[in-house]
Amino acid sequence: MADVCARFGCTESELVEDLELLFLCGLYPYTPDVLIDVDVADGRVWIRYADYFARPLRLTPADGLVLLAAGRTVLAASGDGDGPLARGLDKLAAAMGVDAGEAVEIELGPVADDLLGTLRAAAAAHRQVELDYYSFGRDDRTRRVVDPYAVFSAGGQWYVSGWCHRVDDERLFRVDRISSATLLDTTFEAPATPPELAAYRPDPGDRRVTLDLEPSARWVVDQYPVEAVEEVDGGRIRVTLAASQPAWLERLLLRLGPAATVVGGDGGMAGEAARRLLARYQG
Repeated sequence: MADVCARFGCTESELVEDLELLFLCGLYPYTPDVLIDVDVADGRVWIRYADYFARPLRLTPADGLVLLAAGRTVLAASGDGDGPLARGLDKLAAAMGVDAGEAVEIELGPVADDLLGTLRAAAAAHRQVELDYYSFGRDDRTRRVVDPYAVFSAGGQWYVSGWCHRVDDERLFRVDRISSATLLDTTFEAPATPPELAAYRPDPGDRRVTLDLEPSARWVVDQYPVEAVEEVDGGRIRVTLAASQPAWLERLLLRLGPAATVVGGDGGMAGEAARRLLARYQG
């Protein structure tokens, strides 16, 4: 244990605390044969594990980049530039052939500092805000009073989650689509644990659209909540996704262009969107 503590720069009590969590680690279905077993006795540590740890796991370049970005985020928060995490990230960066300090550049959606500050202050003080908000899916702009639960970043964008009094339901708002936020004097009682909200929650009655996508349009699967994916010939895929708002579907189809073929469910929206676009340019 002394050697391990010296190697990772921790105390013996910190090491034991970490080791006590190892028996919770393993693979699905988490039966005893795929869990990690740890014994600590007489100043020594024995770790017994399943065959999947018999040799180092191979990371794909994408896996390594995600791990490097997450590690650098934790390192920036801790400020420990010489600890075991920093040394491990340096080794990972060297194996990937990148500069550990400049490997990842994260650029969030453009948001005014004063707007972000107002939303954060409202969430911290449990005060309501009035938002001037643009709904991308409906192509509509509205004003609404919101109880902001949390302000956070995800997927390269800033979001605020909370209770929307306009629809009497919990909603997730993209901050770059908020034109203005007015801090109100009215307070609210926030839930003890803010719910995990999705940017889009399809209803059973929403329209379902099936598209055949060329290989160049596979990004749709990663960017939008598709309900079914099927491999077709020539590297193409067939996807089914919910489209509650025609404006959103029209923009997606126009963006995809010839890389997408509507198999069914659009109700003629693709043709209508194309006609309106042509009319605008011809005019």
